[in-house]
Amino acid sequence: MVDPVQGENKRIAPRLRSLKAGRIVFHHGGSTLDCMIRNLSETGAKLAMEQALLAPDTFGLQFQDGAIRPCTVRWRKLTELGVSFDDA
Repeated sequence: MVDPVQGENKRIAPRLRSLKAGRIVFHHGGSTLDCMIRNLSETGAKLAMEQALLAPDTFGLQFQDGAIRPCTVRWRKLTELGVSFDDA
């Protein structure tokens, strides 16, 4: 991923642009936040949402097909998150 301070590309796998609906799932499924998956790779994703600051540091990302992948936030902006997949 690109470090905003250093400007280095630290991604392991290339990300492909995407525009898919997703859901951030946390508190053992008791809480969710809707998001858009803006780009996606085998190892992570960029998510867009109204208030990215509400998302916890770790959560499950649920895809439209119902699959859920565990994620860790790697960077955060007001309306965007960069996440890595913990099962990659």
